[in-house]
Amino acid sequence: MSKHVLFVDDEPSVLEGLKVALRKEPYTIHTANSADEAIKVLARVRVDVVVSDERMPGMSGSEFLSLVRREYPQAVRILLTGQASLEAAIRAINEGEVYRMLTKPQKPDALAATIRQALALGELRAEQKGGESTDEERAVHDNPDLGTVERAEDGSIVIDDLDVDFEALMKALEEA
Repeated sequence: MSKHVLFVDDEPSVLEGLKVALRKEPYTIHTANSADEAIKVLARVRVDVVVSDERMPGMSGSEFLSLVRREYPQAVRILLTGQASLEAAIRAINEGEVYRMLTKPQKPDALAATIRQALALGELRAEQKGGESTDEERAVHDNPDLGTVERAEDGSIVIDDLDVDFEALMKALEEA
């Protein structure tokens, strides 16, 4: 299965440089110019590693990686920063549970090695999880109508016209 790495930076020249420097690496590279654009990529591609710049307009890298941790926990997170402040490091570690925090500029060989290590960590986590499925995965398997989830702007799940035995669903979740 092909691996996917997402780079997020508000400077297009940085993203282009990363694509050129890492073009021979054994994974698909995706790029986004903002956290909002990156969220759209994450919604359509199962990303294995997310590498984000810290200083971006709208949402900082730390805030973005915290969101990634909550919504896409399988993705290993790396923070790139031009100015490594202690406050940013603490926030990234505590809120985003980042795997590494790297300073810019980063040598391509060192960055490539870090990403390969992050991919290996992701594989190890998946192996440790083994055949176990989460309660949510089991519920979707047992109730196929739940496979498609529509969310409202506030993040709540919208349920329209589902033919689901909610009592059986709740019982299955309680037993899990």
